[in-house]
Amino acid sequence: MPICTLIAADNLESGNFSEAEDRLAEAGCIPTAFDWLAEGKAADISFEGAVSDARAALAALEDRFDIIVQEDGSRRKMLLVSDMDSTMITVECIDELADYAGIKPEIAAITERAMAGELDFAEALKARVALLAGLDENVIAQCLGERVQPMPGAEILVRTMTGWGAHAVLVSGGFTSFTGPVAKMLGFHEVHANLLEIKNGRLTGALADDIVDASAKRAVLHAAAQARGLSLGSALAVGDGANDLPMIAAAVSGGGLGVGYHPRPQLAQAANFSVRHNDLTALLFAQGVKPQEWAH
Repeated sequence: MPICTLIAADNLESGNFSEAEDRLAEAGCIPTAFDWLAEGKAADISFEGAVSDARAALAALEDRFDIIVQEDGSRRKMLLVSDMDSTMITVECIDELADYAGIKPEIAAITERAMAGELDFAEALKARVALLAGLDENVIAQCLGERVQPMPGAEILVRTMTGWGAHAVLVSGGFTSFTGPVAKMLGFHEVHANLLEIKNGRLTGALADDIVDASAKRAVLHAAAQARGLSLGSALAVGDGANDLPMIAAAVSGGGLGVGYHPRPQLAQAANFSVRHNDLTALLFAQGVKPQEWAH
């Protein structure tokens, strides 16, 4: 039986969820059960009807709720594959490195266009890295200490999922200098990212290996699932930008969760769940996990 999960932007009374039930009924999706995941915050509504009809009926409520509609099958996923910058951490690391170099506006503008899908990701990355040529490598550690903070809910999400045996993969178009420490901080098992070339203590302005781009992220998702004998229906993939789109679309087409976290419009269209109002714990609510089961 299909189920929709509504996660409120603010704490609400049960009556505020009744509009969702009314809209479902009007669309021929008859509600059969209501269950609080967190009273006043998140709830499941089971219904009889088509998932596509329910999604259309509830779209008008997305200004107040994060909403996912799915079949109530294996909701708890056994594979988490996530982007890093602006998803698991609050910043874009390359923009912060640029700030130390005194060129943040120039690089941040390119980053935003790349994340919106307006520029080829690989070419945009090479152009931005080239602008960092000559930067002291010690700035990386300084940036990690001063600027890199976990996204709210990130550690709870990762450690709760790994706690039930899920495999967690961090895959980033950013740099290994950051993914390693972030993975250790949050509890990821595996990382994939780009390697900055450093010589004589300074960035050369080049990358030392193949670029982790959109197609590489999708390949990581497939490889991680295959290595563990999992279907993509057991996967949750999450990201925020256009370079996450193939990975997200693959998770969706495979029957899993493809999540846009405060996504750019292009990514939101490919995702089957977008988080716009809440932190990353929304991904636990989407899997039917109540706060008393979360790892803290």
